Amino acid sequence: MELLLNIVIYLPVLGIAAVLLSKSDEAVKWVSLVVTSAAFLLSLPLMLNFNVADSAIPQYLTEGSPIFEGMDIKYLVGLDGLSMLLFMLTTLMGPIVILSSWTSITKSLKGYFSMLLLLQTASLGVFASLDLVVFYVFFELSLIPMYFLIGIWGGSDRIRATIKFFIYTLVGSLLMLIALLYLGYHAGAASGIFEFTSDWRFISGPEYTIGLVEQTWLFLAFALAFCIKVPLFPFHTWLPYAHTEAPTAGSVVLAAIMLKLGTYGLIRVSMPVFPNAFMEFAPWMAVLAVIGIIYGALVAMVQKDVKKLVAYSSVSHMGFIVLGIFAFNTVGMQGAIIQMINHGLATGALFLIVGMIYDRRHTRMISDFGGIAKKMPIFAVIFMIATLASIGLPGLNGFIGEFLILNGSFFSELYANKVYTIFATTGVILAAVYMLWMYQRVMFGPITNEENNKLIDLNAREIGLLVPLVIFMVWIGVRPMDFMKYSEGWVDSFITSSESKSITVMEEADANELPNWTTKIYKVEDFKSTQEQIVKN
Repeated sequence: MELLLNIVIYLPVLGIAAVLLSKSDEAVKWVSLVVTSAAFLLSLPLMLNFNVADSAIPQYLTEGSPIFEGMDIKYLVGLDGLSMLLFMLTTLMGPIVILSSWTSITKSLKGYFSMLLLLQTASLGVFASLDLVVFYVFFELSLIPMYFLIGIWGGSDRIRATIKFFIYTLVGSLLMLIALLYLGYHAGAASGIFEFTSDWRFISGPEYTIGLVEQTWLFLAFALAFCIKVPLFPFHTWLPYAHTEAPTAGSVVLAAIMLKLGTYGLIRVSMPVFPNAFMEFAPWMAVLAVIGIIYGALVAMVQKDVKKLVAYSSVSHMGFIVLGIFAFNTVGMQGAIIQMINHGLATGALFLIVGMIYDRRHTRMISDFGGIAKKMPIFAVIFMIATLASIGLPGLNGFIGEFLILNGSFFSELYANKVYTIFATTGVILAAVYMLWMYQRVMFGPITNEENNKLIDLNAREIGLLVPLVIFMVWIGVRPMDFMKYSEGWVDSFITSSESKSITVMEEADANELPNWTTKIYKVEDFKSTQEQIVKN
């Protein structure tokens, strides 16, 4: 299984060679489809053989030797309860994004499909990495193909969107690199064996702790990089431009996979490595999450471009995930993890649907449509299912994620205020307003534009790439524990270990050593009282 995991990670990038050697455009497309389909099929045994009872322990582990003498930087990959579902979502979306580009992309096909394959390997590498340097390399590698996908195959304003995307993400990544270097040397000194170590198993474990001041600065550096990637308000402004200008496949990968790299990083790194800072900054992160939920919904409501509407809805939905993460309880974090999957399925489907209607009409303006349900009944049904999943209708996947997040945040000991949940709930109501209003204007009413009379319904290829997403929307909505069981043990274990680790740090801390501004954040007595209450509950 260890070999199989590595094959799945690197098969897409190896497929680039076959793409470049292909002698026709049709061959390029078929090679890309075969490679991504093979990666998905090969990943199924990894999920089926995963030991749910030991989900807190990385499985299918591949551990190389240190790359540099005296420095514990090594190739280390494996899957645990946190990464399993995200890894599988990435392999599932691979053939879907290839099929979505089958007829819409006509120039430089070798370069285009090579970038999609490289992006899949980079994303899989992030979710499988258990060495923070390797994690960082894959994290940064994902920027390169997305940069070219938007910059070369994007819309008319693609250059502006590309530059904004690159600058935002680069600034965050550089701060994370500086923090990673400090963390690695600090952990190396604590290990007593290496000068530098980036082994996540040691750094996140109970044997390694880091002081409050260092935690504060390191948490802020890592969190900023991850929040930009999410993106969390107010770092969200690059996302609507990137979504709007990206080709359909780029928007799908961005929504379904790349945004999850940020929320995944918050759980993978920020929570177990900087537990004190994670808990102390939780109310502030919750405020930003709630602002993002409401702001994204209100801005989505006034959009005239359906793709921009879906893009801003993504900002709102990602705010829910961040809120669940920083609830710091099993219910909230389980909701956040399953909502990452839900968002990828529903929003990915919505971007595919927008791309299909754009290919037919070459416009995304809501006012240019109306009444097309009469001409495209299959399209109307699938569009409605994706819309209802996005707004969290009970019985579909969006409901269970949002319900758990709101439940977890309501009883969170870190917020100690029900207002966060009350305001966040308005985002659910607003989502129903803007999504159903958009659907009504696009699909129903009289056909006022003759171009809409010429529309034809979905073909077999388009139905084939949407049906798997619909199946999972219903499956998760009806039987969520079939999927949530993979992360349940991981969440329980790491919340408990993070609580224990944070108490150890507070007991060793000397409040006199803290800067004036941090003493307002870290109040030892209050912190211990909070921790005792969390453990008691």
